[in-house]
Amino acid sequence: MKNIITVQHTQSLHHVNGMVGSWTDWELSPLGKTQAENIGKNLSAELSEKYVIYSSDLLRAKETAEIVSKYLGAAPILKTELRERNLGEAVGKSVQWLRKNMEKPERTVDDRLFPSAESRRDEWNRLKPFFDEIASNSEENIIIVSHGDLLSVFNAMWLGLPVESLEKNRTFRRFRRRFLPFRKFRRKTLHQKTQRHFIYEIKR
Repeated sequence: MKNIITVQHTQSLHHVNGMVGSWTDWELSPLGKTQAENIGKNLSAELSEKYVIYSSDLLRAKETAEIVSKYLGAAPILKTELRERNLGEAVGKSVQWLRKNMEKPERTVDDRLFPSAESRRDEWNRLKPFFDEIASNSEENIIIVSHGDLLSVFNAMWLGLPVESLEKNRTFRRFRRRFLPFRKFRRKTLHQKTQRHFIYEIKR
């Protein structure tokens, strides 16, 4: 049985400065570093087995993984496949600029905000080889540190949902509520002083 814990990177500077995350290489905020320390401490107290840690190579995820890994004795393995969705022309710009200048609203998984951006299907296809690798290899205990949009794609894959489940009018939240009773899927909440950070443990 596979035990997979997914961790969204903690607070990054782009969460507080109004800038787009995506492939811009933002570092963690001071609060984000504290949050990552709390996650590491909590996981260390709860996990008795050794875990392999995979992380996006973008700085905010990499820093989260490095802090967490201190408590678990496993160096993170960086994977470009775990990067957040590429928003093309919006990378390095503000969220306000993105809203004013997006060229095509996203209504389907094939829509791209900008010509050089990834669609959700592009993101799905980028992640799929990594997903297939960990689904079939001998590693039983895995931690994945990545980004919110990418982890929604990963969780949909793991639940056996089609890529179309990510469309705006068929949100992942709706499908998760529907399918969770049929899967061994458990959400863990780690409480912190200033906010809650969600970790998903998936057993298959």
